Amino acid sequence: MQQQIPLTRDIVLIGGGHTHALVLRKWGMAPLPGARLTLINPGPTAPYSGMLPGHIAGHYTREELDIDLLRLARFAGARLVLSRATDIDPEAQSVTTANGRKIAYDLASLDVGITAEMPGLPGFAEHGVPAKPLDTYARRWRAFLSRVAAGDAPAEVAVIGAGVAGVELAMAMAHAMKQHNSAINVTLIERGAGLTGVGARAEARLRRALRSNGVTLLTGANVRRITKDGVELSEGQSVPSAFTVGTAGAFAHGWIGQTPLPQDNGFVKVDSHLRVEGTNTLFAVGDCAHMTHAPRPKAGVFAVRAAPVLHHNLRATLTGRQLRPFKPQGDYLKLISMGGKTAMAEKWGFPVSGPVLWQWKNRIDQKFMDQFRHLPRMNLPQQPERPVADGVREVLAGGKPLCAGCGSKMGADRLGAALSALPAPHRSDVLSRPGDDAAILDIGGGRKQVITTDHLRAFTDDTALLARIAAVHALGDIWAMGAVPQAVLATVIVPHMSGPLQSRSMAEIMAAASEVFTAEGAEIVGGHSTMGAETTLGYTITGLCESAPITHNGARAGDVLILTRPIGSGTLLAAEMAGEADGRDIAALLDQMARPQGSAARLLRGAHAMTDVTGFGLAGHLLSMARASGLGAEIDLAAVPVYDGALELAEAGERSTLYPDNAAAAPVAGATGPRAVLLHDPQTAGGLLAAVDATQADRILHDLREAGVPAVMIGRMIEGPPTLTCAG
Repeated sequence: MQQQIPLTRDIVLIGGGHTHALVLRKWGMAPLPGARLTLINPGPTAPYSGMLPGHIAGHYTREELDIDLLRLARFAGARLVLSRATDIDPEAQSVTTANGRKIAYDLASLDVGITAEMPGLPGFAEHGVPAKPLDTYARRWRAFLSRVAAGDAPAEVAVIGAGVAGVELAMAMAHAMKQHNSAINVTLIERGAGLTGVGARAEARLRRALRSNGVTLLTGANVRRITKDGVELSEGQSVPSAFTVGTAGAFAHGWIGQTPLPQDNGFVKVDSHLRVEGTNTLFAVGDCAHMTHAPRPKAGVFAVRAAPVLHHNLRATLTGRQLRPFKPQGDYLKLISMGGKTAMAEKWGFPVSGPVLWQWKNRIDQKFMDQFRHLPRMNLPQQPERPVADGVREVLAGGKPLCAGCGSKMGADRLGAALSALPAPHRSDVLSRPGDDAAILDIGGGRKQVITTDHLRAFTDDTALLARIAAVHALGDIWAMGAVPQAVLATVIVPHMSGPLQSRSMAEIMAAASEVFTAEGAEIVGGHSTMGAETTLGYTITGLCESAPITHNGARAGDVLILTRPIGSGTLLAAEMAGEADGRDIAALLDQMARPQGSAARLLRGAHAMTDVTGFGLAGHLLSMARASGLGAEIDLAAVPVYDGALELAEAGERSTLYPDNAAAAPVAGATGPRAVLLHDPQTAGGLLAAVDATQADRILHDLREAGVPAVMIGRMIEGPPTLTCAG
């Protein structure tokens, strides 16, 4: 038996900049045994700056611009923490995120880019748009362009700063607006005598390009303040603008200035090895770093060239090898977009321009992005040539790994057969029967207590996020019974790791779980922990019923079925494991799964019957309710909500491990297509499914939506045998 290499060191990458993205890709090709890699970033994607002007001009979609960090992290074996860093303590070796979470590191690297916000310019915070962060600018530009196209906003734009970025974006925005309105007004404002960052010959070409794109260049102009209607200059002139963009200069993020890190105007000072000066455990790269040994302008080319050096030095630091110095080139090729599909190249003061240059630039940009769009295929465990027993090949058919979350659970028929073989309960204080969401106990004085247990095989390496979702998932049975959560026992299995990493992991898990349970009125009172092959988290929870517990068997003919969450999580998680899901869809899914449903449960306490939709899928759990109540159920298939991306993946053939068993156990007559497939999709932290009186349904739905619960009506209970049919 091959011994599992224990995890002993934490490497934390702060920010999803170009350097870190390339490091993650290289790491995935050859991970360092014993190292746990973490990426902290506010969102699941990172925009590639080289294609931003093309996106603004309309040549690229937003999706073409983005590096999918979630897919990249999965490939690299890294955990992705979706939050913004707000502090670094180099002494304690910890990073604080926007939600107050502290993440410890043994080795870390900072790559958070810069901002073009202009806090010293009056009115900019209220009426201006910084060109960086890129994703914020791109989002606000698309919204403005839509208003221009609809005739709801004038095609007036002002750009402050005539460096390369300002020139590119001014021409790109002019080009895009011309597609909707010929009467555009774009002004490029520069306080200097001319364009900056290029030679005299290149400037002459760019000035001609600005004129041909309809951009007015104002030089020697000092901006006094920004208003909602335009830009006021110190000279008394006013420039009309409904969308004012700031590109004048690169500014460090304000939070970095509050840290004790050595800085130059807010940029972190690094030595020739890219290490932050004065520390051996922290690196900084990209635009947020200032290379004291070789100062350079803020340009993406240096971030890309730094990636192999950072990758080597991270590994070398942990393995005791010699570090490599970073030697940035003295000059570099500038490829500048010029509105339409034309570009200018400049190096050593010599410019060349034309459509061929844009095609060349496009090939370079696409080649860079293809590194992340087409990640190498992950190696799956090899199937044995001669299985030790019949059926092994059938179980391994398809070559996909076992799903995590509820997708790895046993099928309803097999579980039901095992439960039916148990002897009937003889204790008078045990009131439930096998199949209920939670066991019902009589604790005297007419009071009832419910108890349940559930656990999840990890589907994310962010243990704090997993702990939150596992807590929400386990609470589902308590909420479905109409009970108030009371006490919790935790079961924690983590991979083989060193003592310090055990402490870090347990602290993250318990803090996240406690936050969820405490908010719902429950307390963690104990539990059990161990190390094993993989992370698995579970909770045993008790709850108290203020009135009779809600079970599966109280539904009545004519009751309306209300579902509080979309379905499709099993399909999305299965696709994510295979590297086929969109990171944005997975991030939205995880965010929804981590949200407690206590408020929804309280509003549904008058339901005749209720369950939570988990491993057996919507159809399986509804069929359980129908059988217990002696009724049939009708599903309005078109009304069933699904998570973004799930329908497309289901149509493409993505299935969770548990799907075949679920589909066989709970057929739905008349249901076809990908939405029908998702009826059998195993859900993790799924919604509550309630049968409510038809006369109360509209009021309950209104109250749920007012509480922020995305609840919908998906069908009704009907007279007849306990079967499921698709309405219409």
